[in-house]
Amino acid sequence: MLKNYVGGVWTEMERSGLLPVENPSTGAILAQVPLSTTAAVDRAVDAAAAAFPAWSRTPVARRTEYLFGLLERLRAQEEALARLITEENGKSLPDARAELKRLIENCEVAFGMPVLQQGDKLIGASEGIDGEVLRLPIGVCAMAGPFNFPGMVPFWFLPYALAAGNTFVLKPSEQTPLTMQCIAGMIHDTGLPPGVFNLVHGDRTVVERLMDHPQVRGFSLVGSSRTCRIVAERCARAGKRYQAMGGAKNHLVVMPDARIDEAVRNMVSSCFGCAGQRCMAASAIVAVGDEVYRQVCDQLVAAARKVVIRDPLDPAVAAEPMVLGPVISAKAKQFILEMIETGVREGAELLVDGRQAALPARGHFIGPTIFGRVRPGMAIHRTEIFGPVVVVLQAASFDEAVRILNDHEYGNGASIYTQSGYWARRFKLEAECGMIGVNVGIPAPVAHLPFGGMKASLLSDIKAQGRAVIQFYTDSKIITERFWPEA
Repeated sequence: MLKNYVGGVWTEMERSGLLPVENPSTGAILAQVPLSTTAAVDRAVDAAAAAFPAWSRTPVARRTEYLFGLLERLRAQEEALARLITEENGKSLPDARAELKRLIENCEVAFGMPVLQQGDKLIGASEGIDGEVLRLPIGVCAMAGPFNFPGMVPFWFLPYALAAGNTFVLKPSEQTPLTMQCIAGMIHDTGLPPGVFNLVHGDRTVVERLMDHPQVRGFSLVGSSRTCRIVAERCARAGKRYQAMGGAKNHLVVMPDARIDEAVRNMVSSCFGCAGQRCMAASAIVAVGDEVYRQVCDQLVAAARKVVIRDPLDPAVAAEPMVLGPVISAKAKQFILEMIETGVREGAELLVDGRQAALPARGHFIGPTIFGRVRPGMAIHRTEIFGPVVVVLQAASFDEAVRILNDHEYGNGASIYTQSGYWARRFKLEAECGMIGVNVGIPAPVAHLPFGGMKASLLSDIKAQGRAVIQFYTDSKIITERFWPEA
């Protein structure tokens, strides 16, 4: 059974039950995760609150020293962590390694906190008066992590919060808790003062208590838009700041001048990598013109039929750059199957049926699925399916293609394939999405830049990672001062 990490100690706390942690590729049970009670959450928050005064007064350069110690341990165990991510999540080893690279990048960016947290000073704001802005830590912060990136997503928040002088309570996904359990051990080994970082396992009971707890000043979550709306309402009622990063239906627009061969190679990884369970996965392709639509469909169908569908840890395929592993659970697979059936009923053309693929006997596998002749507004276009399912739409012009994605509820990411600087510039300015790519299938920004969408994909003002997140983890205190001459 997994344990919570509270106040610098691994401990078994009050729980309402246990959940099995399943390897989605094989069905093997990897561990039992405790469903912590509100009392267990309160103990973690109390430990973080008790640690905050001393930690917030610790010089910032000293705070980042602990991150350097963590980084050394992460790099030493990088391959073991990648295999652990693959084991509990089902993504391929190359995808797991890429996830860890971005995790490490966020640590490296947070090392710059002595500069990132610097304030501003205005000499001569008025006659004999100077003005100053101080950026101070806010207190106890918390987050709930998603299953699809069990290592990377917590590091959009955790290293920045700690380096800025806050203390932290993390609830990893109950479906993929092992990665952060392992990293918590590395954090402990750095000698970080007790209570600065705390790990509490559980389900929605833990999340709800963290949102409601009066000592938690900031709460972050990556999940569905429906959950994010609950987070926004609940945190607003509690008077605390929040980050709520929601769902997506990421579009790829293909212009007539695009290099179709290169675009399709790009699409295969974007649409089917991580079994389509990336928040940045492309799930809707908009082809501009009849000929582009035909070429995209023909080449994407041919490429999809060649995708390897196996347990990513099978030695025969572990080194392959593109392996389609399982979706996270039987429940997730059932929803995907229901959405495929919905698309058939809606009259879309099922070009590749993932239900008919040769699948491993065990695990929650489903093959690449492609729908053609999809119309805007169909359920399979509106809905975030979060699986290896892609819909292909046709537009007569650039303007129509942009209108299709701008009319969509979500605005997380979108890309255009074109060789034209004119079309690329218009797309960057007109597409109503938070993250834009040009000839890039997954327009996820590097750690120095903010990560987050628009519209229903982001129910908060401040995005994750990079310089932007420092605004979330600090309060600006504005000083206006004057000194008269001594008598």
